[in-house]
Amino acid sequence: MADSPRTLPAAPATPKATPTAAPLFLDPDQPLARRIDDLVARLELPEKINQLLHENNAVPRLDVPAYNWWNEACHGVGRNGRATVFPQVIGLGATWNRALVQRVATAISDEARAKHHAALAVGQRGQYQGLTFWTPNVNIFRDPRWGRGQETFGEDPFLTGELGLATVRGLQGDNPRQLKTAACAKHYAVHSGPEQARHTFDARPTPKDLTETYLPAFEKLVRGGVEAVMGAYNRVLGEPACSSPLLLGEILRGQWGFQGHVVSDCGAIDDFHQHHKVTKDAAASAALAVKRGCDLNCGCTYHDLVVAVRAGLITEAEIDVSLRRLLATKFKLGLFDPPARVPWSKTPASVIDSPAHRALAREAAAESIVLLKNNGVLPLRRNLGSLLVCGPTAANTGALLGNYYGISSRLVTLLEGIVGSVHEGCRVVYRAGCPLFSPMAPGVNYTFSTAAENELTIVVLGLDPSLEGEEGDAVASPTGGDRDAIELPAVQREFLLELRKHAKKLVLVLTGGSAIAVPEAHELCDAVLQVWYPGCEGGFALADVLFGVTSPSGKMPVTVPRCTADLPDFENYDMRGRTYRFAQAEPLYPFGFGLSYAKFSYGPLTVSAPELARNGEVVLETTLVNSSDRSATEAVECYIVPPRDWPEAPRATLVDFQKITVPAQSKVAVTFRLPAAAFAQVNAAGERVHAPGGYGLVVGSASPGPRAEALGAPAPASGQVILV
Repeated sequence: MADSPRTLPAAPATPKATPTAAPLFLDPDQPLARRIDDLVARLELPEKINQLLHENNAVPRLDVPAYNWWNEACHGVGRNGRATVFPQVIGLGATWNRALVQRVATAISDEARAKHHAALAVGQRGQYQGLTFWTPNVNIFRDPRWGRGQETFGEDPFLTGELGLATVRGLQGDNPRQLKTAACAKHYAVHSGPEQARHTFDARPTPKDLTETYLPAFEKLVRGGVEAVMGAYNRVLGEPACSSPLLLGEILRGQWGFQGHVVSDCGAIDDFHQHHKVTKDAAASAALAVKRGCDLNCGCTYHDLVVAVRAGLITEAEIDVSLRRLLATKFKLGLFDPPARVPWSKTPASVIDSPAHRALAREAAAESIVLLKNNGVLPLRRNLGSLLVCGPTAANTGALLGNYYGISSRLVTLLEGIVGSVHEGCRVVYRAGCPLFSPMAPGVNYTFSTAAENELTIVVLGLDPSLEGEEGDAVASPTGGDRDAIELPAVQREFLLELRKHAKKLVLVLTGGSAIAVPEAHELCDAVLQVWYPGCEGGFALADVLFGVTSPSGKMPVTVPRCTADLPDFENYDMRGRTYRFAQAEPLYPFGFGLSYAKFSYGPLTVSAPELARNGEVVLETTLVNSSDRSATEAVECYIVPPRDWPEAPRATLVDFQKITVPAQSKVAVTFRLPAAAFAQVNAAGERVHAPGGYGLVVGSASPGPRAEALGAPAPASGQVILV
């Protein structure tokens, strides 16, 4: 969306302090503040303004290099050639594994450093070649129709915050003086569809929903040290998010003490005057955004800051505030330092799409797969006599990628992974079977007779990025990237119904980045798996699970409703009726649900004390038992159930989780330590308060509710504590 920089008109001369002769800003031994002050004093106003746009020109007289702030790393270094494509973020959310997500982010930052320094070596400093990455997306996936929900960690604020923070730590590294790369929490705030209205919509959440649902993940990342925050396109409570005094001033920099920089979403400052109609022109929009705390413009609107200065809408001193924040990030990234002083400057290109990173991608993809049903058909034997693989996403490379991806040297489709894992004596047939979304052509379809001839049929259905994604990307979406309905496309439903009549055994594999309502398919199929957009090694990862090399351990990061009719109005940002915390309709698949090949059970829950004081802590202990003959990994989830008399209380709230491996025929002790703050409730005014009363405690393999146990999840361990 960015426009090319244009030549700035001459600006009035500004009296400036005479800078010191020595360029202190080029001395890495100088304190950060002194380096910033020195460079600010040397820059002229047009140069300063250019530094506030995402595409920075070089300043040759000062040895300041060109730099482009726009880079993507959603699930791998994106849009910049060769890179490892890890599972899409919603799949990483399904792993429920902080350590794994941090390892993935560390691998991404390794590749980012290698690619950045390789580009510098040949004089390239363009878009997607820098070190400031606009990830992670920690918006709450409040409605499964949103096409960009695939970029998020799911519908829960706690899970999103924990995995988002793991991503930040992997991207930014742990050097106390320098950033490996700079991460960015986006899109702040209350931004989760619809795509077609994102430039005009005014999201008006209640104070309770804002505090309880939309802001916690951002707060966790800010307090955890994320370097940047990206403002959203939409308005929030009447103010454009990129100039909101509430969001940027009172909350972000006031309550949370954020010290980094704020960047606009791309083109969002133009929305002020073009769509939101809160300013009259580009100069007024640019001045308002900078004065309110949006430091960096992804786009070209800030070119008009020179006009705004002349008109008295903003001062050079106010521009300097944003400039200092941006320069701080550049200095921390080592962009002005000799290569020898940058710890990652010699990261070899051999790490890019390396065998080690592909192995990690395979591990992450396998751990993201959620087993939703299994009547005993899985795991499969490798010596099957015959096998049919069919469906429109079985050999579809787009169904590996999702959006915001790089380009791996090899993309292992789901079909290829399956074929590469069966015995050579097994007859394998592939047929596409049906289109992705267009009506079936009339005439004979040989897929059905082929299914009748084979021992097992694996059908791969669902979505690909043509059906869901960002505005402008999902080219087959009738609503600019979102879905009108969460059911399978009609042609796929019809195909599956007919296929079931002929297949002897039928395994359904679902691709996509969001909840897909498949109640008929659940009843018809012998097994159902959700594989998301699994990345470059997705085919091998699926085969690892299908053939029992890996026991599935993924858990749903979203609730799957039974039908679209169970959802509230898409354009209503009220949380009532949404997600596992507030929905009343019983789901098809609950949040947190996922089966295993092992047989797990939970022992009784021991609570350290019957009462919990305001500043106290309660310790929960249970035992996770694996009574099967195979080692397996389980995501153990800890929920509290607030008092039912609390106004608009959540049905349950995730407060912690652990990913635990239990050997065959063994048990492992599980402990959660919950401070009293974990039990805080949010009142109608949006205040977190101490709310005395009886709280239920649930430790198990899914969010509380009868549906999970009906689907075969082990009964959870439960207890109670009185908050006094």
